[in-house]
Formats: sequence, C-alpha cells, structure tokens
Amino acid sequence: MKKIYNKILSIVGNVITVKASGVSYEELAEITTARGKSLAQVIKLEGDIVSLQVFAGSRGISTDDEVRFLGHPMRVAFSDKMLGRIFDGSGAPRDKGPAITDNLVTIGGSAVNPVKRIIPERMIRTNIPMIDLFNSLVVSQKLPIFSVSGEPYNELLARIALQAEVDMIILGGIGLKYDEYLYFKEELERGGALSRSIFFMHTASDPVVEGLMVPDLSLAVAEQFALQGKDVLVLLTDMTNFAYAMKEIAITMEQVPSNRGYPGDLYSQLAARYEKAVDFDSAGSITILAVTNMPGDDVTHPVPDNTGYITEGQFYLRNGRIEPFGSLSRLKQQVNDKTRKDHRAIMDGLIQLYSQYRETEEKRAMGFRMSPWDDKLLKFGGLFESTMMDLSVNIALEEALDRGWQILADCFSPEETSFRSDLVKEFWPKTKTADISGKDDSPTKENNLKKDKITDKKKSN
Repeated sequence: MKKIYNKILSIVGNVITVKASGVSYEELAEITTARGKSLAQVIKLEGDIVSLQVFAGSRGISTDDEVRFLGHPMRVAFSDKMLGRIFDGSGAPRDKGPAITDNLVTIGGSAVNPVKRIIPERMIRTNIPMIDLFNSLVVSQKLPIFSVSGEPYNELLARIALQAEVDMIILGGIGLKYDEYLYFKEELERGGALSRSIFFMHTASDPVVEGLMVPDLSLAVAEQFALQGKDVLVLLTDMTNFAYAMKEIAITMEQVPSNRGYPGDLYSQLAARYEKAVDFDSAGSITILAVTNMPGDDVTHPVPDNTGYITEGQFYLRNGRIEPFGSLSRLKQQVNDKTRKDHRAIMDGLIQLYSQYRETEEKRAMGFRMSPWDDKLLKFGGLFESTMMDLSVNIALEEALDRGWQILADCFSPEETSFRSDLVKEFWPKTKTADISGKDDSPTKENNLKKDKITDKKKSN
C-alpha cells in the first residue's frame, strides 16, 4: 500500500522534509502541487524524519502539498527499443519519442560477484594509435580520461563511440552544455553509430539530482544488455560534474565536509560505479571510459585522486592529444602478446626514442648545439607526433605497427635502434617512404617526409 502524507515540515533548497514511517533509503515519492506532479527521492533517514531531493526543484511546492511514496527506488526500462533513443537524467525521453516502460530494472545495484567474472583478455580496437598501440583498451576495463577544460575530450569520446569494435554504446552526459549534447547527437548520427547507441543526457540546466542518476541509469541498462551477450562500452562525461552534484547535495544536507568540501564517501560513490565493469563468464561485458576533468590541471584534486585508486590506469589528454607519458593501461599486457609479435617491441622502442626526443627539444630550446643524432631525434619526434599522436589519425593496429617501423626506417639505421635482429629482419622496411601522414586525405599534412629530405640535402650541401 502506498503511503500518502499531506504535511511537509520544511523546504530547504531542493530538499523537503516530511514525517513518515516504513520508508526506505532511495525510495521514490511523487509530490502533487498546484502546478502538477514532481518526483523526489529519499536521501536521508533520521528515525521518522525523511528528507527527499526533488528532481525538478522545490519552486511551487508548499507545506500542505501531498507526498505519496511509491514503494520502490528509481527504475529504468530495458528494451531493444531504446537503441537510437535519447533520454534525460530521470530516464524520460528527451527526443520527444514515446516513453518506454518495458522490463523495468532497479538502478544502483551491487557489483557483479567476482566468481561470475573472467580474466580480461580481449582488446577493444578503436583505430586510435595512442590507444591501440601504446595503451590498449581491454574488454571489461575501467579507465578515466584525465583532462582539463578546453581539451577535446568530448571529441575523443565521440570518435571512440564511432570506431570502437563493440556491440553497442551507452553514452552518459552529466552537466553538459546544450551544444555539447547536440554535438554528440549529430556526430553519432552522421557516423551511423546512433542506431547502436543509447544516450542518457543531463544538461547544466537540468535538476542537479538527475546528474547523479546518469551513471546509474547507464550502467543498469548496460548490465542488462551484457547479460544478453552484448559487449557494451559505457562512455561517461564527466565524472567531475557527478562529484560536484554530490557535493552540492551534501552541503544542502549539512553533512560534515571532507577534502575541499566533498563528502567523505566520495571514494565509495565513485567505486560503486566503476566496479560495474565486468566480463561475464557466460554472457557479454561492460567496459567503462569516463572523462574526469581536473580543475587547474591538478591530479591531486579529490576527484582524479580518488579515481586513480579505483581504475586500471588512465589516459592523459593534453595539448589536444593523448600523452604517452603518464597514460597507462594496466591490462594492456593481457592482449599485447595476442596481436602481433612486434607489438610490445614497437611500443617500447618508440616511447624510448620519443623520450630522448623530448630531452633533445629541451636542449635545443636552451641553445645547445645539435649533434647528428639530435637532428635524427628531432626528425623522429616531428613524425611521431604528426602521424601517431595526432587524434585525427584513424588507422588499424596493424597499420600503426607498420607505420612505427616506417618512421624508424626514415630516421635511423637498424643498428641505431635496440630492436632484436629477428624483428628487424622480418619487419624493417626495405625502402623509405615519402608520405606516412596517415590522416584522412589531409592535403595540409602530406609530404612531411619529403620536406624533411629536402631540408637534409640543403644542410649537407
């Protein structure tokens, strides 16, 4: 039997308080006002004093309005009809399509029992060399993308959504600007990936509490599809806005603040979402990529700091590209030996030479004289950044490996590298190339190597 109360004790911000019994934590309630009906969720219980967060805000609510408890927590529909659809942070359609009420499942459940999981061993190809070649994304992995405002992290997520070799994409947006929401919609629609995608989009103008729901809605639906045998990639942007929403509600509830005002259970709240990543032993999988915006590029900020203890590595997005130093996929060893036998050697060799190039760049900036080896490193670094690190490069892993060998051959002799002789014999290119730009028909970037060769001839003359 549903419980109905006609007395609201207090209204503070978007939180109302009523006196009620037999109510459970996170239970939903419906508030009937003169303007209509609003949903609210129980966020605090102190004896028979119940605090509820009103989804649409408390404007228009009076103390004599009716509060009816529904007897269940937030639920979301699960159906193939959701594919290609866009929903808001409460699970209601945002695309003006019909509501879906099939197969309602409760959100925010516990993580999967470890005995039902299998060891991650399958790679998710994205056709982005800095991921596939250097920090492979593995099925059931949980990885954050550490970034700062102004970096193209949403563009990166859209590319991954378009190119990742998975069965379906679930994209959760938290506190997005409206143009960011439209960008995802238009980009995936243009790329033909909307039909295998489900959006849960919360914009900055939507109620704060709905932002807290987005990860749970996305992961609850992903889990149901994974149990049907689907490999699901969940993309979340961004989890810092999720933490801000937690902080705002904690302040309203007058909770004792922890580091920088965030609630003391920040770690547990983040872990409860990230730990939903799983590869079922007899079904599909859930893989999570989530943007974490670092205020002031501060990795010690509570949100990225706590995230780093939960996840299996991280991608650092700086200066419009994924940085090779600092970025880490702790599960890449699970798949590197199953791709091509030169994968690990190329990965290690290129990063080692790029590290030397960065040191040479510092020497040049300080006015040191460049040696012939320094000149080779400078040429190598320029090619590596333009043909491998640039986020516009879209090539398969095998082509990225071949390109790594080609860059080496255009800058060094085999004796100047530290590769094993058997790998050099099998993979070292026989001739140099004039263009390995690798970008999709980009006329502004072609013939980079040819220009370098002309410059070298002028120097020798």
